Amino acid sequence: GYEVQCYMANIGQIEDFDAAKEKALKIGATAVYIEDIRRDFVNTTIFPAIQANCIYEGVYLLGTSLARPVIAAKQMEIAKREGCQFVSHGCTGKGNDQVRFELAFYAIDPKIQVIAPWRIPEFYNRFQGRSDLLAYAAEKGIPVQQTAAKPWSTDENLYHISFEAGILEDPNVTPPKEMWKLTTNPEEAPNTPEHIAITFKAGIPVKVENLDDGGTILRACHVDLEGICMDREARRLRDSLGVRLSEILYNGYWFTAEREIIQAAVTESQKYIDGTVRCKLYKGSVTMEGRTSPNSLYDQDLSSMDIAGGFHPLDSEGFIKIQSIRLKAYTDMKNRLAN
Repeated sequence: GYEVQCYMANIGQIEDFDAAKEKALKIGATAVYIEDIRRDFVNTTIFPAIQANCIYEGVYLLGTSLARPVIAAKQMEIAKREGCQFVSHGCTGKGNDQVRFELAFYAIDPKIQVIAPWRIPEFYNRFQGRSDLLAYAAEKGIPVQQTAAKPWSTDENLYHISFEAGILEDPNVTPPKEMWKLTTNPEEAPNTPEHIAITFKAGIPVKVENLDDGGTILRACHVDLEGICMDREARRLRDSLGVRLSEILYNGYWFTAEREIIQAAVTESQKYIDGTVRCKLYKGSVTMEGRTSPNSLYDQDLSSMDIAGGFHPLDSEGFIKIQSIRLKAYTDMKNRLAN
């Protein structure tokens, strides 16, 4: 047998932590640690992800992935302090969270041993899936949020909420309306828009008004601000690093040399990203309304179609001719092949 000490992280989810602690002690835990790591979460992973405009496969803002390194780090801190030989987690044997947690555990302490119940034959032969566990919890009087009618799982934190499993395993099923939890179904949203402003310093939001769906809005405003105060080629390079950082986060490689190198480069790219962005929120959309920056690269006179100056119009002719050389060569090659 094991002496089990339980750990739960407060990452901004809506949770009855006292009830969770009571439940853990009731089912045999010798100690329960409820750790508030919200500030760590924001500073360690959320802000760097915003600076890099992280988005996985063009859709996912990585809310779950971003939380795992800080959850694991605090767990390992407690394990070391309490002299634990083993750490454990409740991730399924099919999911990617088991990878994220265990890679973090081993990176922090290469000698730690991990107990993963969903990979122990005695466990997974008895419990084939969530439905079996729900039945067991009901039989033993263990309160859980999921029900047979709503068997999906929820992962919530101060940055996002996600749902998986149950009916969602069918990609052609429309998510039920109960899943509008942190935000409002656009069909039921107010008919009047809301106007907000977000101020950034070194690519990090430092002043925010009235945010609900934080990740979506923060990323959109950060991208917009970069449009006036980030060099084009620097931005292209950072964008490529952002794609790579998103993959690193998703796959659980936070505690790696490549992440440290990429994050250092991204941080350097953000030192001039200061300013304020105004946007309009309306029925699920984010529309930019204006932006200002003390470090703006934008020159209104140079860009104006109504004001001469900045460079001579004839300079454009030479530029166009140089740029067209390869296009002409490509067309000539195709014409030769056609003839």
